[in-house]
Amino acid sequence: MEKKTVGKKGLSAKTAIGIGAGVAALTAAAYVLFGPEGKKNQKAIRSWAVKMKGEIIEKFEEAKELTEPIYHKIIDEAEAKYAKLKNVDKDELTETIKEIRKHWDSLKKEASGKKTTPARKTSATKKKK
Repeated sequence: MEKKTVGKKGLSAKTAIGIGAGVAALTAAAYVLFGPEGKKNQKAIRSWAVKMKGEIIEKFEEAKELTEPIYHKIIDEAEAKYAKLKNVDKDELTETIKEIRKHWDSLKKEASGKKTTPARKTSATKKKK
């Protein structure tokens, strides 16, 4: 006789956390580009800023858990890297970093509002005719 194995349905905790961090990072980028001051931000963004924000988002997605200290550490590392480049205006860098930093509260609210719950097991019931 063959043994039937019952597979696990749903997402693992790691996968759910990874997806949540990715959604939060993408939300931050979307807010900066399309939020209340999106038009102004789009015009002000230089190619280096787009690249820097992309790198920051990737680091957010790679982070196992995105807490406020980790959030600021990732931003600090990007700021240090881009401050060394010649084609980066220091005032623009400061403004861009300040803009990114102020989105922590909105990210925290979004992440807490989209908590994942484990999949429920349901049993099949037969309807009587």
